[in-house]
Amino acid sequence: MGFLPTSVKEIKALGWEQPDIIIFTGDAYVDHPAFGAAVIGRVLESEGFKVAIVPQPNWRDDLRDFKKLGEPRLFFAVTAGNMDSMVNHYTAAKRLRSDDAYTPDGKAGFRPDYATVVYSQIIKKLYANTPLIIGGVEASLRRLTHYDYWSDTLKPSILVDSEADILVYGMGEKAIIEIAKKLDQGMAIESLRGIPQIAYIDHNIDKYKRGEDIIILSSYEECITDKLKFANNFKLIEQESNRINSKILIEPIEDKCVVVNPPFNPATIHEIDRWYDLPYTRLPHPRYKGKTIPAWEMIKFSVNIHRGCFGGCSFCTISAHQGRFISSRSEQSILKEIEKIKKIPGFAGYLSDLGGPSANMYGMVPKDLSICTKCKRPSCIYPNICKNLNSSHEHINNLYNKVRKVKGIKKAFVGSGVRYDLFITRKDSKAEREYFENLFLHHVSGRLKVAPEHTSEKVLKIMRKPTFELFKQLKQWFDTLNEKFGQKQQLIPYFISSHPGSTEQDMKQLAEETRKLNFKLEQVQDFTPTPMTLASTIYYTGINPYTGEKVYVARSVEEKRKQQSYFFWYKNESKSLFTQSKKRPPKRKPPIR
Repeated sequence: MGFLPTSVKEIKALGWEQPDIIIFTGDAYVDHPAFGAAVIGRVLESEGFKVAIVPQPNWRDDLRDFKKLGEPRLFFAVTAGNMDSMVNHYTAAKRLRSDDAYTPDGKAGFRPDYATVVYSQIIKKLYANTPLIIGGVEASLRRLTHYDYWSDTLKPSILVDSEADILVYGMGEKAIIEIAKKLDQGMAIESLRGIPQIAYIDHNIDKYKRGEDIIILSSYEECITDKLKFANNFKLIEQESNRINSKILIEPIEDKCVVVNPPFNPATIHEIDRWYDLPYTRLPHPRYKGKTIPAWEMIKFSVNIHRGCFGGCSFCTISAHQGRFISSRSEQSILKEIEKIKKIPGFAGYLSDLGGPSANMYGMVPKDLSICTKCKRPSCIYPNICKNLNSSHEHINNLYNKVRKVKGIKKAFVGSGVRYDLFITRKDSKAEREYFENLFLHHVSGRLKVAPEHTSEKVLKIMRKPTFELFKQLKQWFDTLNEKFGQKQQLIPYFISSHPGSTEQDMKQLAEETRKLNFKLEQVQDFTPTPMTLASTIYYTGINPYTGEKVYVARSVEEKRKQQSYFFWYKNESKSLFTQSKKRPPKRKPPIR
């Protein structure tokens, strides 16, 4: 099967008079399950709908890209792409990036800032009466009042500025199918408000009363004037997002309110297999012939084995978007995808990644799901591994063993990083010991990436990350395996500077600790506040919503530059700063009284 159509010519070639659904995306069109617009398009197609895609429309000219396919029979769908457009455009220092991995030849400038809003406003202006659905990471994480780092303001729900009829949050296959089917049955867009995992604006705010199934948040206007109320809103939103049986969230704004329905249950193995088994070509659309799309080049020989993350890291958006519960694919589905990858031109027998948000969470599920219905913990593994979590690595061991036996696969690397706190605390367990040795021997390309993130216990607590002592144990275990098997593999740690709670003194400690361990850091980043994370909420408010405590935040360019410089103490330009910071201040004579 070919690609979904992107032009009038392609639509006519299929014999269509009119698409049922037209998807606008800020990314280039790559027909691959790692690209959200392609997944939604294929899922809708599998339900019998005629779907067209308009990738990276020109919003600056006479808007011909928004007009060329005409009006869809059912609805328009808009996504900014696989990344928030502001994260895609700007560095942590708010400098404009010079490239875009989701654009042909990596060129920048092919999508606007706040892409979801820009595309949506144009569509609403041209086709005011056609239903408009927004989704993807940008819309999902901006569904309620959120801190926007790039404008340094609190922004209302993206529904307000986009004028969209419905927002689908999270991994949206189930919701978008329901929306399409009901509109196809002739139902009005306003009658779809009972669908799970959607948000919308209701002008009849008076009908909502606080109760067992409803939480009424502080209003947008209250959040603007009172940071404590915004912080408390976040705590309630995060707690409900992490529950199995969550409540309806109501956030007033002016004379209306934003309504967020509870999500669908996590995808079953059958459901997620079905979505991954759809007839993707796994290639960029032919319109990009002769050009490269860096994001696709990076993942074209990789396999995503599960969704979701129960880590709950305070700076990460994965659990807020994909959910806290793991949805794993079956071994059969994964092996079937590997057979497809083997047929891609240029494949030489090496899978670049066999992983997920955290590669070793595959197959890990609650022992008793009913216990999870009452749980509000933001993390299943911090500050300790939940007793109700089946955290055995038996499932992933079995998967690795089967992948290694696939004919034509020379190596299946794990490049997406692992949570070492899931096995290092249980290194005497057979399954965990087998996992790490198998990982070390067969699935590391010479460099194993892990993310301790910091060395300061105070900062790690805010991050919801394990003690740095666990990383030291991991290094010892890793070094022992190098010696045992005669290898020279490298352990590559990730660290973050300027995270809320991190002071210059903490960064000095980080430099000293990592220097003692003989690390010259390269995988580092400066903290970027992104919508709907605990760390961003603390960055904006200066308060930990869960404790009410004030938290130090490095906000100025100079503070952030100094913190980042400690990563590179071994470079000439940073040595002087590191040396100066180690010097004690000169003693002063006591004042004469």
